[in-house]
Amino acid sequence: MSRPPAEPPRVVVLGGGAAGLSLAHRLVETGPATVTVVEPPDGPLRPGERTWCFWEEGAGDFDEAVEATWPLLRVHGPDGGALTLDPAPMRYRMIRSGAFERLVRARLADAPGGRTVRATAGAVRDVAGGAEVRCTTADGRPLTLRARHVFDSRPPTLLPPARTQLLQHFRGWFVRTRTARFDPAVAELMDFRVPQPSHGLAFGYVLPLAEDRALVEYTEFSRTPLTGTAYEAALGHYACEILGLGGFDVESAEQGVIPMTDARFPRRTGASVFRIGTAGGATRPATGYTFAAVQRHSRAVAAALREGRGTVPPPHGLRARAMDAVVLRALDTGRIDGPVFFTDLFRRTPTPLLLRFLDGTTSIQEEWGIGLRTPIGPMLRTAIELPLLRRRAHPVPRAGESRR
Repeated sequence: MSRPPAEPPRVVVLGGGAAGLSLAHRLVETGPATVTVVEPPDGPLRPGERTWCFWEEGAGDFDEAVEATWPLLRVHGPDGGALTLDPAPMRYRMIRSGAFERLVRARLADAPGGRTVRATAGAVRDVAGGAEVRCTTADGRPLTLRARHVFDSRPPTLLPPARTQLLQHFRGWFVRTRTARFDPAVAELMDFRVPQPSHGLAFGYVLPLAEDRALVEYTEFSRTPLTGTAYEAALGHYACEILGLGGFDVESAEQGVIPMTDARFPRRTGASVFRIGTAGGATRPATGYTFAAVQRHSRAVAAALREGRGTVPPPHGLRARAMDAVVLRALDTGRIDGPVFFTDLFRRTPTPLLLRFLDGTTSIQEEWGIGLRTPIGPMLRTAIELPLLRRRAHPVPRAGESRR
């Protein structure tokens, strides 16, 4: 007598940002699976519009949501010298969160096993055969969801102890200038001509959308965020004094802060409950890049479930995390000059290789070669020191997401 076909695994994903929707999309795409995404109702728990950027070769999964691409990159060193970089065969791409979310929600709605629920997720606990999520709907009704697996992308209330923690904090303006001021073929990845803080580093960031439109941002890697007034002053100085934009209008603004930390984020909080996204350690500690890592991790998680494995792999490998810990500590102690360090990396390393390194997809031989292009003495001293340092608690930064 033949057995009835097995029921597709039931999965609940908490959070409808980049990590949650990317995983849900990958699960229904590779199926079979029944996936429910729990998103907060309209209100203070829903984040505002965000910008995510990444580099990619060839056609991508979310090309319909890509707002702009750039075939060339530029880095301005602290001495004012400009490096124009060709990342071919990759291109730098921008996705706005609203377009991404609309695209993925439409795909989930068309998939046999996909659905989205608007509710505030509360407690998550293991139960027989999986996990249970207690939710509250927008009209105040209780809602209980059960699944074989739960993947939680909500921001953590506490950060794990770390040896080093900096913050990447930024504010950006979408500007429209009176005359043509931008080259739509070139993205300004790091512009170190801005005044540098006493601790950490700062840079400008320009993503042209047309000859007279661009996202212009001011970013710092430091221990504490700035006040709103300080961000506005820094942006105004960068736009007017350094970029020389002349007259312009600010059409909208975005702001964020994320931890750059060597903390060990737990990937599992229950027998059937896993953390994903920034909460699961997907943000690259030394750069803040997240979106590309989320895509790779989503594919790896979907493969693990499909193969019946009881755990999921980490977003970044051990080597990448170890190298980032050294870079973070060297920056925090001032052993390396941040603007000089990053400018020299771009100057001395072939751009496609360096971009793969920043994404964590290089081989150990390639990483060794890149390491020889960094200040060997300070980096070696830091690597020797790290195992002797005690991990300690750090404050949780204000809510925000990486633009990368």
